[in-house]
Amino acid sequence: MSRVAPALRSLLRQPTSSQWRKTPGFGASQAWTKPAYQAVRRLATPAAMPSASKENIGVYCNPSHDLWVKESGPSVEEVKSGQALKEGEVTIAIKSTGICGSDIHFWRHGRIGPMIVEHDHILGHESAGEIIAVHPSVETLKVGDRVAVEPSQICGKCEPCLTGHYNGCLEMRFMSTPPVDGLLRRYVNHSAVWCHKIGDMSYEDGAMLEPLSVSLAGMARAKIALGDPVLICGAGPIGLMTLLCCSAAGAEPIVITDIDQGRLDVAKEICPRVRTYKVEPGVSMEDAGAAMSKLAGGALTTALECSGVESSIAAAIYSVKFGGKVFVIGVGKPDINIPFMRLSTQEIDLQFQYRYANTWPRAIRLVQSGVIDMKRLVTHRFSLEDAISAFETSAASAKTGAIKVLIQGEGMST
Repeated sequence: MSRVAPALRSLLRQPTSSQWRKTPGFGASQAWTKPAYQAVRRLATPAAMPSASKENIGVYCNPSHDLWVKESGPSVEEVKSGQALKEGEVTIAIKSTGICGSDIHFWRHGRIGPMIVEHDHILGHESAGEIIAVHPSVETLKVGDRVAVEPSQICGKCEPCLTGHYNGCLEMRFMSTPPVDGLLRRYVNHSAVWCHKIGDMSYEDGAMLEPLSVSLAGMARAKIALGDPVLICGAGPIGLMTLLCCSAAGAEPIVITDIDQGRLDVAKEICPRVRTYKVEPGVSMEDAGAAMSKLAGGALTTALECSGVESSIAAAIYSVKFGGKVFVIGVGKPDINIPFMRLSTQEIDLQFQYRYANTWPRAIRLVQSGVIDMKRLVTHRFSLEDAISAFETSAASAKTGAIKVLIQGEGMST
């Protein structure tokens, strides 16, 4: 840094092709070329914060359903030098990452539909952290910024991208979806455009913006409005997050279902006016749907299905009235059976969701303003080194009572 004259720093904004000029301090005859500019930018930009001291490690699974922690990239040397950064990228020291149901599926089952674990694979896509290195081309972020990481990497050229529906990008590379490695690491390089500033928001809340985005996308596509009667099927992390959103949106009445009374108790805790329905073994889909409808006063117009379970989707279809809608947020098996004639004769719309698009700014506003408070959903915290215990706790949620399990990075208490 001392090799760059202070007067030169004011010239570090890249000139246009018609504005390349001679540079003070380099001699009047020496042209200000693009290579020279880029070299000076590299000298003038700190590569990394001193906090990048420990070796990078990640949480891996494989086709044999093993789960382990080992060294990962970028290396600590690459982080310190900044040499592994590509144009438009930053390095994030990951501070908090949530375990998603998809992470459990990739570990335990090795696939979700066509997305198959074929090699050693790093998990995790719900993360927030601190910027510790910045490529010279990045002007929107600086070292020390606190960010939530949107795990998308898109082409920006296909029709879905160009029409604002980038969750349908034809060349999507979504972190943690095979073969793209995920965020459960100490350090990650990622495109700056997908790193959203969170200000003084906690890193835990920053990590929870990803599942909140799932619920917000579902709310928007299902068109939930003030006073709408809504059924939420499943009181897992996404179901409870959707409950928070429906409550904030003024839906009434709200009914939520689950097979676990403990999760229904949490639902009642975070939204006292919600009406809960415990799904008992052996109850038919028709009877369960009728009971859910009765609990809502017989006026259910929309069901938000958050489990992806076949029987739950069917019960939701039987719960809504003529002309109603069942919107499936959850992810299930590749093939399921549905009560087709119930949908047909009652003109019930069945819709689905794939991830999200353009949700992070909205999610950040909702959390920063206090409209959405997600803290009660976090039940367990583990260090990155203890990630295997974290996954085992999340996978055994029926016994452990886990809702959202977070893995904490350096400087975060567990």
